[in-house]
Amino acid sequence: MTDATALPATGRAWHLLSRPVGWPEPKDFDLVESEIPAPGEGEVLVRNAYLSVDPYMRGRMSAAKSYVAPYELGKAMQGGAVGEVIASNAEGVAVGDHVLHFHGWREYAVVEAKNAVRVDPEAAPLSAYLGVLGMTGLTAYAGLLRTASFKEGDSVFVSGAAGAVGSQVGQIAKLKGASRVIGSAGSDEKVELLVKEYGFDAAFNYKNGKVSDQLREAAPDGVDIYFDNVGGDHLEAAIGSLNRDGRIAVCGAISVYNNTEPAPGPRNLARLIQTRGRIEGFLVNDHYDLQPQFVQEVGPWIRSGELKYRETVVEGIENNLEAFLGVLRGDNTGKMIVKL
Repeated sequence: MTDATALPATGRAWHLLSRPVGWPEPKDFDLVESEIPAPGEGEVLVRNAYLSVDPYMRGRMSAAKSYVAPYELGKAMQGGAVGEVIASNAEGVAVGDHVLHFHGWREYAVVEAKNAVRVDPEAAPLSAYLGVLGMTGLTAYAGLLRTASFKEGDSVFVSGAAGAVGSQVGQIAKLKGASRVIGSAGSDEKVELLVKEYGFDAAFNYKNGKVSDQLREAAPDGVDIYFDNVGGDHLEAAIGSLNRDGRIAVCGAISVYNNTEPAPGPRNLARLIQTRGRIEGFLVNDHYDLQPQFVQEVGPWIRSGELKYRETVVEGIENNLEAFLGVLRGDNTGKMIVKL
């Protein structure tokens, strides 16, 4: 193991102090400096280079029972991170290796080697392993192809389409032969990006009018698949435009994450009887068996430039919280990344 005298003595990490009610506020968090322990048997010490902030993290700030344990009060929060191993006490992982792990929201992390995945910075930028080649990319791939059972010729509608997941869903659908891909986003600039850079056939700014009306105009022949990142009025609109045997894959519902009262459900669920439609929620954790297939298929698309991606990069651990709040506001285009 590396000489301990050469290692940093302290590092900063974000702690959750109280559980937010409604919109998270700075008073709910604190950036704490603490001593960095040496890695124990089977562990490595990682200097994080990039951190991920994602909408699902809002759910972990609540004490409500969910698919993942809530953050513990007064302790460092967690999230995707990629960095360089600076000390190793584990066979098979050497100092200088780069690894992907889930001890984000901090500068330095002691990680069990069995929970760290080695990544190649020569094959792709390190930040890509948090997005287009990471969890968000696999989410798009699994949700579209497995949960929504995409087939060539399908018409696909994606909400939150300029985000990390949504932008990849639309492009994969086009690359696999979708007849039409429609996206919604929160600004005219993002709408232009979807059509001109990502190759969507149509897109609209959901702030410019009723979502159901704009969707009918963009997809006059209806949609076969709706990939839902937003919920709320987008889900209701998609049900209204769903074709016979249509499928809805529910990935997220960012429009209701900060609500203090339960959001009303879609008022037109009975239409699923007429269309024989199907709504299915999914979690990427259930689909990691697709990871090798995902990398094998998507990797070449990225290298060839057929699949494009954007990152919104915020610099500095001190701005980690603001970057997270920015995701909830929709400030990001593509994956929101914190660079340390």
